Amino acid sequence: AASSRVRTSGVPARRTAASSPGQSVTGGGGSRCTAGDSGAAAVSDAAGTTVNATTTASGVADSSGVSGPTGLSSFRFMKLILANPRGFCAGVFMATDVVEQLLRACPGEPIFVYHDIVHNRHVVNRFQERGVVFVEDVAEVPEGSIVVFSAHGVSPAVREAARARRLQIVDATCPLVTKVHAEAIRYARRGYQILLVGHADHQEVIGTRGEAPEATQVVECPEDIPNLVIHDPSRLVYLTQTTLSVNDAEVIINALRQAFPLIEGPPTEDICYATTNRQSAVKQLAPLADLTLVVGSANSSNSRRLVEISESVGTPGHLIDDASEIRDEWIADVDTLLLTAGASAPEDLVREVILHLLEARGGRVEQHEIHRENVEFAIPVSLRRLMNARGTPLEGDRITLDMAGAIDAWLTDRDIEHETVHLTVSARPGGKAAS
Repeated sequence: AASSRVRTSGVPARRTAASSPGQSVTGGGGSRCTAGDSGAAAVSDAAGTTVNATTTASGVADSSGVSGPTGLSSFRFMKLILANPRGFCAGVFMATDVVEQLLRACPGEPIFVYHDIVHNRHVVNRFQERGVVFVEDVAEVPEGSIVVFSAHGVSPAVREAARARRLQIVDATCPLVTKVHAEAIRYARRGYQILLVGHADHQEVIGTRGEAPEATQVVECPEDIPNLVIHDPSRLVYLTQTTLSVNDAEVIINALRQAFPLIEGPPTEDICYATTNRQSAVKQLAPLADLTLVVGSANSSNSRRLVEISESVGTPGHLIDDASEIRDEWIADVDTLLLTAGASAPEDLVREVILHLLEARGGRVEQHEIHRENVEFAIPVSLRRLMNARGTPLEGDRITLDMAGAIDAWLTDRDIEHETVHLTVSARPGGKAAS
């Protein structure tokens, strides 16, 4: 039977207590509801979606009724809203786990990674400190060595160059990126021209375009459309980078449809679930806050999009690599702060930010759960083959990411007052989705 490992962040089981009756909960679009003894209520937000809210609370408060610096009776405390989901997605966890397993299975042997394994400075630096070498050209990898392809995927040309050097290839490409690659190959074989919506210099787009370079043109914005060279408008398809802003992608796709009414789209959405869920959470929660902080690196496309989405709904935002980049003037007059993280940001960085904010301002934490993620990916076949060839057992056949409740236990263990608000979003009858 297949075994799996569950990402739990190394914290104990969740401990919660029922929330007090009559607590007010504000949903997306400025709607409000009250959680009574049953801990549940339903409201409709301004966007026409149904929001079901339940609350649980735990933690230990100080004598003032909130967690924070001691001896500051007149201190202005802050409410910290923690968005869920946030941080690592299943694809990022799979990619980093591949490198972790190789480090344990091949002690003393150099491990090379083509491009950053994920777009996060801390993740890359931590691996470098353990001897992992990151390269931008497989020609830099000694013949016969182990090379890992990053979560963003690579083009066929890179794969062929790696084979020519007889490298031991371990492919950590996110399965959702692989899906877009397969779509590009399939449509190109059918004689379609492909309009790839995304950022031309992003590694994912470079890899996808490489699957069918003669058939593919990149569209970064609506202004690019007049410059496209189209041979047959009836054999045209658009694909998208998985980490785009949903809103930005819709603007470009709508412009493409207006210019080319017969254009086709992918059978299923290309923008990944994690990108969509994290953006949805920020769009709903940012209006409740005075400031949004996004933990993530500047080269992370999905992290930058979260800041942009917050600002688009009127809440200023900042992208930070870690707690050390928080400026005192940002939070001096903030009553409510929204904290989230891009899909490539480790959870320990989020926790450091929480501790920093509570030390600086004091206050209480509310985790607002907009979408619950429980995603499972198989271990890459290439890693399985390499481990089998070396007689090294895999640490589970599948990788499962389910971090729900982990932060509650962590906050409880540190006697930080906190509460979890479960917001289940579903479309009304006739809508596109249901929870």
